[in-house]
Amino acid sequence: LSVGLISVLTDIVWRITVSWNAGNAACKIIRFLQVVVTYASTYVLVALSIDRYDAIRHPMKFSGSWRRAKCLIIAAWLFSVLFSIPILILYEEKIVQGQTQCWIEFSDQWKWKLYMTLVSLTLFAIPAAVITSCYAVIIVTIWTKSSSSFSKPKKGSTDGRLGSDNSRRASSRGLIPRAKVKTVKTTFVIVSVFIICWSPYILFDLLQVYGHIPNTQTNIAIATFVQSLAPLNSAANPIIYCIFSTHFCRTLWLIPPFKWLCKKKKRKPTDSTTNTQSSSLSEFLTNTHKRRSEASTANAHTVLIHAKN
Repeated sequence: LSVGLISVLTDIVWRITVSWNAGNAACKIIRFLQVVVTYASTYVLVALSIDRYDAIRHPMKFSGSWRRAKCLIIAAWLFSVLFSIPILILYEEKIVQGQTQCWIEFSDQWKWKLYMTLVSLTLFAIPAAVITSCYAVIIVTIWTKSSSSFSKPKKGSTDGRLGSDNSRRASSRGLIPRAKVKTVKTTFVIVSVFIICWSPYILFDLLQVYGHIPNTQTNIAIATFVQSLAPLNSAANPIIYCIFSTHFCRTLWLIPPFKWLCKKKKRKPTDSTTNTQSSSLSEFLTNTHKRRSEASTANAHTVLIHAKN
């Protein structure tokens, strides 16, 4: 939400007006806030990955308290503010091609290379390395604990059922709860989308700064598309949370269109169900008629025997 309101919205207004009309102070403040929320969207994912790492790797020491969560989020925002401070110095109003713009300009090319390298490291490379390391350990831990749950049956058991039951009960205490695994899956998808959205942007900018991509109209169009992937990451996160949320899925079926479809699906019987019910009823009536015929025959036979006697 912060990326959408602060970063995307201000850029849309700027593109409509073409030139920067908000003044030098607003140029520095708005650019600073844009970079802060961009860094925060990355470092909050790092905090989530560290939290999931502790929950899976050290379940006995893990404390899922609000205090710990707040500390991780505050640390993420502090790092974001710290890395964004140079923006207050670098950005300022400048005349570019006859238009006033909020611009950053370096006199030497090596300064651009240094700036983009540092941004790539702090915004993508280092967070991606930390996140990947956390999830590598998480996957190994889940795999190891899941494999250890399927132990061999104990000696002395006749058919292995007793051993397998005891193993299942014992392993269920050591297995990771489904809720934690589901949370890990959700975070893993979010992190994957983050890497997919940000890696083309960072790679393209680095190649452009280091002179491997010429400044042509085609490459400018590609750059516009690649740069739009970065904010798309923040837009995708709420959708991912909704997809993995059981409460959201249940609430979705309460909305009139989905609720109507659900009721219609439940009320409408299938052909196989109708055929099964009709065949079962026919079989029941046939058996009832057969039993009545057998009973009447037996009674008649008994009467004849008594009459002869």
